[in-house]
Amino acid sequence: MIDEFLARDLSAVEEAVRKAAAVEIMPRFRQLADHEVDEKSGPHDLVTVADRKAEEHLTAALTRLLPGSAVVGEEAVHADPAVYGALRADAPVWIVDPVDGTRQFVNGDPAFCTLVALAVRGEILASWTFAPALEELATAVRGQGAYVNGERIRSGSPDPGAALRVAIAHPLYTSEADKRTLSRLDVPGVAPRPCGSAGLEYLKVARGEMDGLAFTWPSAWDHAAGLLLVGEAGGAQSTVGGVPFRVDRDNELPFAVGRDEATAVRIRELLRGA
Repeated sequence: MIDEFLARDLSAVEEAVRKAAAVEIMPRFRQLADHEVDEKSGPHDLVTVADRKAEEHLTAALTRLLPGSAVVGEEAVHADPAVYGALRADAPVWIVDPVDGTRQFVNGDPAFCTLVALAVRGEILASWTFAPALEELATAVRGQGAYVNGERIRSGSPDPGAALRVAIAHPLYTSEADKRTLSRLDVPGVAPRPCGSAGLEYLKVARGEMDGLAFTWPSAWDHAAGLLLVGEAGGAQSTVGGVPFRVDRDNELPFAVGRDEATAVRIRELLRGA
């Protein structure tokens, strides 16, 4: 069933993602009223009416396209953490972050995106990264490469001798222990900086505009789409335990992403303190 769906209905998913952004997100960009922005866990963890409405829109559209599928969305999990368990079940799962980079969205910064990935038993099969304000859509299907606006992209390898450009988990969202671990990347030959929208940072690695990433949190909606995109562009990833990050299990964190295998390993070993 999934193979038939992937062969037949990818364009319908793209249309659903674009429509959710057109109807629920972009009309509210730079138009939010104060009462349309709320805090979740704290002042830096924001949710807006656009996040909620876009996730509702996508949930209805995606499950209609693939009957029997489930949705694990950021806002649904916030309301009911048990929803996350669908990632370990047998049914196909849509993993949705309706507005990745809500902080940027609230501040009127166009560097936000909508993330959708399709997974079965933890294997990510297809992904969509749509930055509506930047007019960019990145897509990937397992085994078929990575594309932006229909053109194939490849991550390549860092220039020999150049400092590795690495986006790391933003200090606003990390514990003191996480900060200490990430500080291991502050060494000669590595140029770390705080990440913005995770989805757009993954896209930069897939394009070869960044060399790597280091993340300390496991939320599937932040990583699923980007991990497939980077992998299909030629990149690699690994947890500090030396195994790939997966959305259907507990992972040893942090984990590293690189434009190529050697870069991912170098970042991982630095994070381990090796």
